[in-house]
Amino acid sequence: MTTTTVWTRTDSPVGELVLVGDPGGALSAIGLPESPKGFAVDPGWRRDDAVFADAVRQLAEYFAGRRTRFELTYLPLGSEFRRRVWAALEDIPYGTTTTYGAVAEAIGASRAAVRAVGGAIGANPLMLVRPCHRVIGADGSLTGYAGGIERKRLLLEREGAL
Repeated sequence: MTTTTVWTRTDSPVGELVLVGDPGGALSAIGLPESPKGFAVDPGWRRDDAVFADAVRQLAEYFAGRRTRFELTYLPLGSEFRRRVWAALEDIPYGTTTTYGAVAEAIGASRAAVRAVGGAIGANPLMLVRPCHRVIGADGSLTGYAGGIERKRLLLEREGAL
């Protein structure tokens, strides 16, 4: 049995976003084609704007300042460790920031695991809706973001966290 991957695109204040997932609307990725790490649509995927209409609406509400938390379905991807880290990201309140060390502590990981936590955050396939942009360096510096530091700064400023 073949699983179909569907996608759509939407404009946002941080650039074009591509949403990818299954025909039932569960998301597997949100990416920025123009970001430093890039994100390309696979030619084998099928475009279906209707499948992600709710996600696009919620993203528009977020950028308009009317949504602080997303209510979406995600495909269960990643290792058990990464899923724990990603779940912790969803608990970071809108308009706040936290550190990589605090995320490690939140999932019960040792201080030595901070680098692994950073790797899991960097591998987060659902930018924006799983708010990895809210994680900053222990010294308050804006570090690592797949969309680039300027986009991270813009998102945090929009949320009032900077």
